[in-house]
Amino acid sequence: MNLKSHLIFTLYTIYGILLKVMASKGKVRGISGQYPLVQNVTVTQGGTANLTCRVEYNDNTSLQWSNPAQQTLFFGDKKALRDNRIELVRATSSELTISISDVTLGDEGLYTCSLFTMPVRTAKAYLTVLGVPEKPEINGLTKPAMEGDHITLTCITQGSKPAADLRWFRNEKEVKGAKEVNASGKTFTVRSSLQLHVDRNDDGVAYTCRVDHVALAQAPQQATEVLEVHYAPRVEIIKSTTVPQEGQYLKLECFSRGNPSPDPVMWTKDGGDLPDLDRIIVEGRELTFTSLNKTDNGTYRCEASNHLGTSSAEYVLYVYDAPTTLPPSTTPPLHPIPPDPTVQLSTHASDPTVTGSRDPNALGQHGTDHALIGGVVAVVVFVTLCLIIVLGRYLARHKGTYLTNEAKGADDAPDADTAIINAEGNHAHAEEKKEYFI
Repeated sequence: MNLKSHLIFTLYTIYGILLKVMASKGKVRGISGQYPLVQNVTVTQGGTANLTCRVEYNDNTSLQWSNPAQQTLFFGDKKALRDNRIELVRATSSELTISISDVTLGDEGLYTCSLFTMPVRTAKAYLTVLGVPEKPEINGLTKPAMEGDHITLTCITQGSKPAADLRWFRNEKEVKGAKEVNASGKTFTVRSSLQLHVDRNDDGVAYTCRVDHVALAQAPQQATEVLEVHYAPRVEIIKSTTVPQEGQYLKLECFSRGNPSPDPVMWTKDGGDLPDLDRIIVEGRELTFTSLNKTDNGTYRCEASNHLGTSSAEYVLYVYDAPTTLPPSTTPPLHPIPPDPTVQLSTHASDPTVTGSRDPNALGQHGTDHALIGGVVAVVVFVTLCLIIVLGRYLARHKGTYLTNEAKGADDAPDADTAIINAEGNHAHAEEKKEYFI
């Protein structure tokens, strides 16, 4: 009987030990898997943020979400905070997911997921809210701007988080501006300035300020202003032919550029009005000669003006004779060569300048004849000098004194007969005196 009791006690003891071992294994497994898992979330201001808390192994222990102020949002599937923006997405024994819609910058911070075990285990997720920058504005533009002005364009955008980046473009080409960042609560105000020295080339140019920000990856914000510049006119005369000849058609166009547009233009001849002829037609900026003749020679002036200044250009017209079938002359012309016609452009604005260009029709037509004549004259002069030099040397070598027979005996003779006799007597001595010519 004692042996039987002893065996029964032994069996109960072993059974109890096995139960304790099994219970301890189950407890260790549950504790090792009951840790909440969360992830940080980034959302754009005005968007929706989803917060998810998961547990790998859970023995029906409750999960809870709390905001940065440690206010409970949801305990399991039970809503604890009255906020219509917060909704339950999913609630199970291993997951608790909630959503916050219409997120504001005030929602940013650490959110806590709690697992109510002994002890309570927690995990924290940081909610980052991106501040969307406002559409930029461009200030400092004066319309219209005057040529020579110095202006400063300023682009400003507010509400960005983190601070936005501003970029300037002149048409499609990027230009550098000066950036300034100021904090305003949780957001930033960004300014960028662009210095301009305005000239006529800026008229009609588009200046664009573009905002680059992580919250605007798909659609960057930008503002554009088109610069209007007023400037004094500049005038140029364009001719239809280079060498105007009698009977030909000639058109002079007064090309003027200015803002405001200098309309209309004024044509004059030699400082006075144009002659009232049917051959001369004025249409807007064009002066047309239907058939040229010598009476059209003169200085033609085109003048244009606006409220900023006046500009003019001149064209000196010389009408050449009509071409003939005769070959070109190789002798110098008997009549005076006409003055070279030129085109003179002069601009009279706030800072008067004068420019000019020679008319190609003024090229000398007798240049070849003059060169040929000059060469012939030089050869003739050279040959003449050579002949003079040779003749001079020849005459110098044949220079001497020659006496007649009478003169040879006249030194000691009282009369002419005696002089002749003396001369014959002295003839023998003359043989000794000989003169040789080389």
